[in-house]
Amino acid sequence: MRYCINCCIHLLPNDLHRHCFRCCGPSGKNQKCPGCKGANQVPLYTDSKQMKLLAVLEVRTDPSESWNGFFCLRKGKLCSLIFVLIIMTLVMASYILTGAKHGLLLIPSPFHYGAFISNPSLMDNESLSDLKDHYQPSKMNISYVKDYPSIKLIIDTITSKIEFVTRQRPDLAELRKQEPHMFSVIPNKFLPNSKNPCWYEEYRGNTTTDPYATNSYALYSKRFRIIFDYLRKVFWNHLYHFQDKHYRLRCLPHFYIIGQPKCGTTDLYDRLRLHPDVRFSAIKEPHWWTRKRFGIIRLRDGFHERYPVEDYLDLFDLAAHQIQGALQSEGVRERGKTNNIIIGEASASTMWDNNAWIFFYDNSSDGEPPFLIQDFLHAFQPNAKLIIMLRDPVERLYSDYLYFASANKSVEDFHEKVAESLQLFENCVLDSSLRACVYNNTLNNAMPVRLQVGLYVVYLLDWLTVFDKDQILVLRLEDHASSVKYTMHMVFQFLELGPLSEKQEALITKSPASNTRRPEDRSLGPMLPTTKAILKDFYRPFNTKLAQVLFDDAFLWKRT
Repeated sequence: MRYCINCCIHLLPNDLHRHCFRCCGPSGKNQKCPGCKGANQVPLYTDSKQMKLLAVLEVRTDPSESWNGFFCLRKGKLCSLIFVLIIMTLVMASYILTGAKHGLLLIPSPFHYGAFISNPSLMDNESLSDLKDHYQPSKMNISYVKDYPSIKLIIDTITSKIEFVTRQRPDLAELRKQEPHMFSVIPNKFLPNSKNPCWYEEYRGNTTTDPYATNSYALYSKRFRIIFDYLRKVFWNHLYHFQDKHYRLRCLPHFYIIGQPKCGTTDLYDRLRLHPDVRFSAIKEPHWWTRKRFGIIRLRDGFHERYPVEDYLDLFDLAAHQIQGALQSEGVRERGKTNNIIIGEASASTMWDNNAWIFFYDNSSDGEPPFLIQDFLHAFQPNAKLIIMLRDPVERLYSDYLYFASANKSVEDFHEKVAESLQLFENCVLDSSLRACVYNNTLNNAMPVRLQVGLYVVYLLDWLTVFDKDQILVLRLEDHASSVKYTMHMVFQFLELGPLSEKQEALITKSPASNTRRPEDRSLGPMLPTTKAILKDFYRPFNTKLAQVLFDDAFLWKRT
């Protein structure tokens, strides 16, 4: 049966009659629909069953309905296009942000580092952990672009500002004024029959007195308490009794391993202490000259009570007991022989760390420290011997980063930190002298990596202003790694140590290396070639000057 959809669509939704009288008429024969008169309508075929209105599909060829479908189609395409554009925008934003962070962008970032603010007065009432904020560049202004030419411009600016100027030594009266207590404790003369600088001082305590009760090293560090517990037990056995008085042997080191960190000083220390005539402090690195005497335990924790010089001298009591035993032996007393036992100290910060001066010493000239560690060390021990172990400063910096970085270590992160540190150093040398920047506590704490530690010649020249060149032995880690026996012989000769048996020498020279790179750090592999090229350019003028001072081109590190 044929029905016109135009008239039947108006029937009741649940009562589509068997006959559509408007289409078929009373006789049941088809006729023209009075609504559309049979024009342009699609007939609807049904059976004898009822049909719901929602099942009726109206398909019209009305031109206006065709245009509506067209516009709906265009609206769908437009929405799809907008959605695709949003996705592309998010992807590009992610690429830009990630690329800028890891130095992967193909073009330089338009952002640059913030300006370097130099204002020493603001540090008077702040802890060291707070100082970094003043030199912390804004994260929005830091460029991590791995663009060698642009970073090379920074290095060229630094190089143009390099000037090695001899510093003026302070006189002894000025040093005494700054540290009167130290000069009251340490005498200006030592025992003549001891190779090591030692002296006797009167001990006024009694048998119930704890000689180490106030020692700061014992109070602040649990791992050293066992050592001091032993010293308490044997203390009275080593006092020297004379005319109803008790005397205690005090000693300073005969030699110092003064630097540099991550250059093999631990390995040298471990081998030297195997020599029968060498003793060391109870703690490998007391850091007394550079930090503890100023009250610095950890740089991030600010200042504590200053460690007095007596606390430092306590660290050599074990060695002093052995020296005293040698001095009281019949051979030394009757034949006038000299005790050959010597003491060493191996704080790798001694050569370079003068960061605390700004908080304690006035009369600074152009931001440069008026007093350095070596000034005081020479005042008490003008005959001290100094050992320095160096390595390629580029590799030293990477090793330093791997050792001290706590998390998220990667070659890309190292590159970012190098770029940021170079920018900070450039900002400093534009306004201050090279020495002022090298010893600038605030700058050194702000730099993400310790670039300044690799400027060996700056520190060495300052040490040479107070000590003679023949009192300083400078070694290279690369030579030590290739021939331990050769470097150890150089050290033995420098310290004028006695001959060793073959067994003793083999024990010292053939023992495995100490403090090697951790396995988890080895997995990171070498630094990026671009980072290495940048650092070589930065350190090149300093290495050139170092090679000139030492008359040795090996310190150019051209082969590494």
